[in-house]
Amino acid sequence: MTASIDELSVNAADRDRAEVRQLVENWVVWRDAGDWDRFRTVWHDDGRMMATWCQASADGFIEASRAGWDKGVSILHFLGGHASDIVGDRAIAQTKMTISQRALVHGVAVDVVCTGRFYDFLEKREGQWGMVLRQPIYEKDRMDPIDPAARLELDRNLLERFPEGYRHLAYLQTGIGYEVKGDMPGLKGPEVQALYARGKAWLSGGSPD
Repeated sequence: MTASIDELSVNAADRDRAEVRQLVENWVVWRDAGDWDRFRTVWHDDGRMMATWCQASADGFIEASRAGWDKGVSILHFLGGHASDIVGDRAIAQTKMTISQRALVHGVAVDVVCTGRFYDFLEKREGQWGMVLRQPIYEKDRMDPIDPAARLELDRNLLERFPEGYRHLAYLQTGIGYEVKGDMPGLKGPEVQALYARGKAWLSGGSPD
């Protein structure tokens, strides 16, 4: 029995959504495993990453991630719910995530866990979905000493320099030598509203910038 045009369209849409989700999952698995060659395959050549500690091209981000990996920087990711809006060969994907980073803060070993979303600009080129821009949204975070009996006193002035959604993550990253971007989008506010507007423009054929 021959499939109808509507059935073919639904199958194609389902396939695109599955491929987008698979790409998002591959990003996390391969990046956290240090599988840099396969990690590069999730990006288009003009792909860019906007993280608190690194804003760079895909190749620049991979180089910085590899350098951090070699120095013992510990950053891991975990994914949750996912939704994607797909229009033709373009997509905006949002995926709930946590970023977990372990380091010494004032001589005390801590874990910082930041909850948010990956907000991804994707495009299908020559039949292959790839990432054009990843902009995380940072919703809330916390810092916990690994030893619950340890005493840790933070510099309140430094902590409050950063937005509420990632201030503990920024505090840790600043302490280990990174220059942290101070205006990343959070759960609410003009930064995240501007990001949503860029997402709508992307789906309508505009630039991700």
